[in-house]
Amino acid sequence: MDAAAVGVIRVFIASPFFDEEQLDRVKRLENALSQNPYVADIFSARLHQHKELPFASEQWRKVVFNNDLRFLRRADVVVVIHDYEGMSVDSGTAFEVGYAYAFQKPIILVKEKESVPNLMLVESAYAYFTRVEELATYNFMKMPRIPYQGDLI
Repeated sequence: MDAAAVGVIRVFIASPFFDEEQLDRVKRLENALSQNPYVADIFSARLHQHKELPFASEQWRKVVFNNDLRFLRRADVVVVIHDYEGMSVDSGTAFEVGYAYAFQKPIILVKEKESVPNLMLVESAYAYFTRVEELATYNFMKMPRIPYQGDLI
């Protein structure tokens, strides 16, 4: 490993965190990324909810929205937890993927759940994983391309 390359990548995590299963998955991803020697900084929205402001107030909405977008623009790569069963994906996560793609950020898609993924999400992905723990050893400096293979909707 190139010593000069250690801890240089800023990662934005795009993920739902509305129930215990989703929280477990995003926490495992945060842990895996924190173990990756190439990752210098991780932004996970669940940790930046500005609890000092009343939840869902106009001020809270603006602060959370603008903060998320600022960290998305700042990120070198966006790691997305593709978390759904059926025909829909978390709308906030989908927005973040589209925003990141528009800014030409590499998108790493992680899909642990068993369902057929959406064309737009898998085609936007630079690399595709089926377990969050795999990100602990992914080389974010060389960014090997790992395309999705399989059915899609």
